[in-house]
Amino acid sequence: MRPLTEEETKAVFEKLYKFIGKNIKNLIDRPNEPFCFRLHKNRVFYVKEKLMKKATNVARDKLVALGTSIGKLTHTGKFRLTVGALDIISQYAKFKIWVKPSSEMQFLYGNNVLKSGLARITENTPTYTGVVIYNMADIPLGFGVTAKSTNECRSLDPNAVVAFHQADCGEFLRAEDEL
Repeated sequence: MRPLTEEETKAVFEKLYKFIGKNIKNLIDRPNEPFCFRLHKNRVFYVKEKLMKKATNVARDKLVALGTSIGKLTHTGKFRLTVGALDIISQYAKFKIWVKPSSEMQFLYGNNVLKSGLARITENTPTYTGVVIYNMADIPLGFGVTAKSTNECRSLDPNAVVAFHQADCGEFLRAEDEL
């Protein structure tokens, strides 16, 4: 487990910025305890600094995971958020989408959010920005990228895509070997 390089940190922060904006500084400088990002086997972990210091006693090849896995770095150096980042992103999300109960399961099966399943959307949400998708009980289901802005959503037909699926809670079951 090692600290992220400058290029890796830039890739991680750029991706997180799409979802939480300037709240990135709140991730690292928490008032109760400082956190940090660490890389282990191409996976990026969000770890308490106190726990990370204790983990130095464990050999690298024996260490499986530490903290919260928020994503992975691809071979080309790009960062891909995984469903493990949902709890962190949902705390600081700038833009949100709520889905109707009828389309909740569609999203959890990996489908995009359609206009017919859209219950609410944050005002002034721009196109192609990161959003957290909630059910009507304000439970975060996953996250994605908006296909249309808030103003465009008002005049769409019911079968038009509002948000592209990126990750959801159902991935814990569908891809448990990869997580």
